[in-house]
Amino acid sequence: MGKRNYNKILYFPLDALLHSMALLPLRVLYVLSDFIYVLVYRIVGYRRKIVRRNLEESFPAKSKKEIDTMEKGFYHFFADYFVETVKLLHVSDKEMRRRIVFHDVDIIDRYFDEGRSMLIYAAHYGNWEWLQSVTLWSRHKAGDVIFGNVYRPLKNEWFDAFFLKIRNRFNTVCHPKKTVIRDLVRLRRDGLLSITGFMSDQHPSLNESDHVIRFLNHDTAIITGSEQLARKLNYVVLYFELKRRKRGYYDCHIRLITDDVKSWPEYAVSDEYARRLEAQINENPSLWLWTHDRWKHKVKPAPVAQNSEDNHE
Repeated sequence: MGKRNYNKILYFPLDALLHSMALLPLRVLYVLSDFIYVLVYRIVGYRRKIVRRNLEESFPAKSKKEIDTMEKGFYHFFADYFVETVKLLHVSDKEMRRRIVFHDVDIIDRYFDEGRSMLIYAAHYGNWEWLQSVTLWSRHKAGDVIFGNVYRPLKNEWFDAFFLKIRNRFNTVCHPKKTVIRDLVRLRRDGLLSITGFMSDQHPSLNESDHVIRFLNHDTAIITGSEQLARKLNYVVLYFELKRRKRGYYDCHIRLITDDVKSWPEYAVSDEYARRLEAQINENPSLWLWTHDRWKHKVKPAPVAQNSEDNHE
């Protein structure tokens, strides 16, 4: 028996459970989410030490009560993120358009009309899995142009296939991190326009970046490969600013960072992305992925920051 078939049998009960869950309406899934919150936060204490340390170090001026509120808010959202993501297995296009509204989609359509491909900066903030549904809003249909995202394959083959199924739900193409440059160059060679999402907010791989900025009260190494790729391919650079209107409802504002990336100084685009993300996190800290051990590796001190207005003059 091959490993793939073995995994299908081994994970069949979990697969059946998740698909059954996905058939439930979200109002029921949020009741389940409340139980998951108690289990993950109160009973299991999943990564609570990491979350607590990250919050305390990122917001040193906050009181213990305020940190407690952020922490509980994060775990409540984390449970919601889980059930919302499972729901993608069985959700209609109509419901997704009601649940997450994309604003200023004409930006995407205009650049496609001009024959320009685009790179999207996004983050592990809010329900990032729902961002794939942007294909429901553009008048350029997936297939005529390529809507894609970059991902790191998971070691567990079953979970990797599960998340790929979810991320392909709205006809998006998933590019493995190791091959994304080759994939995008091939698309350009074949005359296909593309828009590709990059989650660039977590720690870069060791030796992947030595660019350090001051981010959330930490000296922070940031991923710069996204910017380098945009420069190489002369992409328009966008930012997906995701906000949660209320439980189960989001607004995503599509913001232009630059359509002339080569005119910006090196790292200025990456710095601008980090600045915009930091502002979002400060506005609602509970929606960022605090379970990631973002600052586990010590880095060199960040240089004195310039004003953001000076970064691209």
